[in-house]
Amino acid sequence: MARAPLPLETTVALVSRAPIVEDDGEDHLSPADFGKISALIGSEAGIRLPPAKRLMVEGRLRRRLRALQIATFDAYCDYIFRHDGLKAELPYLINVVTTNKTDFFREPEHFELMRSKMVPELLAARDGERNPVLKIWSAASSTGAEAFTCAMVLADMAKAQRNFRFSILGTDISTDVLDHARRAVYPADQIVPVPQSMQAQYLMWSRKAGLRPDVRMVPELRRLVQFHRLNLMDEKYPFDRDVDIILLRNVLIYFDKTDQAKVINRLVGHLRPGGYLLLGHSESMIGTSIPVRQVAPAVFQRV
Repeated sequence: MARAPLPLETTVALVSRAPIVEDDGEDHLSPADFGKISALIGSEAGIRLPPAKRLMVEGRLRRRLRALQIATFDAYCDYIFRHDGLKAELPYLINVVTTNKTDFFREPEHFELMRSKMVPELLAARDGERNPVLKIWSAASSTGAEAFTCAMVLADMAKAQRNFRFSILGTDISTDVLDHARRAVYPADQIVPVPQSMQAQYLMWSRKAGLRPDVRMVPELRRLVQFHRLNLMDEKYPFDRDVDIILLRNVLIYFDKTDQAKVINRLVGHLRPGGYLLLGHSESMIGTSIPVRQVAPAVFQRV
């Protein structure tokens, strides 16, 4: 006797839970579990993970599964979604899926503008203060290259002018990259964009034979840069509201337009009047109600 066909709802449910069949012999995330991970990362970190990112997520998660001694993606998703493992696992999951592209002196026009326009104008506006402290915030600092680039530029200016001090804050959602940033150790090939004069002043080279050449920021610079974890999706940021320059470059492209506008509004609220917000050159200002004016490509000043 032929079986009656399954109801449509049951068929859809079975298909969504079925493992993805691929010929590579490896375990894969089911469409339903990838959808749950994608929705979770979107709500917690604002990062969009379309279906095209599934293989990337799988590749990055495999190391995490080995660390937990979990054999399959299905068992991992059981652990985080159905057996109360999410609270403990969420920071690691965010570390796995975040993209941390960073370079020293990336988009160098911004640092030249910092030297020629932003810092001089910010100091002129505080002419009555004795040795004012300029506050710089790298709001998606990754492993710290952007924050330490700012530190080198400002240290050079402070040595020449001696009329101001500065402090730099780096924040990121990934605890892995923040640990790297606090160590301030980088492979030698990463510091190629750093001018030779700055390399001589601000970098220390490893001299141990047989080790790959690494460099570390000098202690004087490390003392001026602090790193803290921050989720840009949080409703409030527990930092100063008189920041002079905030860098949020090449991050908004991972958020939808609603979250882009919320993040920008929150960050602008931490700028002092006349302070600057720097976005990536591939990004544009969102909305018209934000109290800023554009002064250069991807550079906005709070009015």
